[in-house]
Amino acid sequence: QVQLVESGGGSVQAGGSLRLSCAASGYTYSTYYMGWFRQAPGKEREGVAAIDSDGNTTYADSVKGRFTISQDNAKNTLYLRMSSLKPEDTDMYYCAAGPRGRRTHIQALSRYKYTYWGQGTQVTVSS
Repeated sequence: QVQLVESGGGSVQAGGSLRLSCAASGYTYSTYYMGWFRQAPGKEREGVAAIDSDGNTTYADSVKGRFTISQDNAKNTLYLRMSSLKPEDTDMYYCAAGPRGRRTHIQALSRYKYTYWGQGTQVTVSS
């Protein structure tokens, strides 16, 4: 059974940093495409960053240069380092796993391309 468990969320002031983690189990981690998404109440879930099994990364324009996605295949863990946080980054953050394969920028950040989801971790940025 595939399981994704996020951690590392919290409350920070604008300009601060956080690192989110996503522990994966129940499947061979390196065979999946991994991504981070975020969602505010009443809004659509949007892609933030994605990474393939070779370490190639994709970022949403809104976070490029501030967020870094990475993974440790030996630990079956996905990370999202968030720096220079802004109040508009306040959201519930989710990690997701999808079938491995080549993806365009849009596909990599599309929630429809992912099969498994974690329960989310809240990030709150105050001004």
